[in-house]
Amino acid sequence: MRKKHFIRGREVLIALLMLVIFIGAYAGISGLGNVQDEEQTQFVRDAVRKAALTCYSVEGAYPTDLSYLREQYGLAYDENRYAVTYDAFASNQLPDIFVVEREGDE
Repeated sequence: MRKKHFIRGREVLIALLMLVIFIGAYAGISGLGNVQDEEQTQFVRDAVRKAALTCYSVEGAYPTDLSYLREQYGLAYDENRYAVTYDAFASNQLPDIFVVEREGDE
């Protein structure tokens, strides 16, 4: 009778270990998705910055808005996924560039 009790205890322990492993794996995969999203946001920010710097090196001034970078320098990003704020306050100073992923997009 005692042997049956030992087997049940071992089965419960195995089930708990499997649950812990599953939860750990799920948390790890979820964390990778967040890192990837941050990297993609940084990629968009870098693309806007590089286009602005290219414009400055070619024309001697930073553009006043993003539409100029799109039209003249081929800047492209998913506007439905990312909100980009481009604050050009002087033609000879690098604009402030902020990129955030829009809510609800996955």
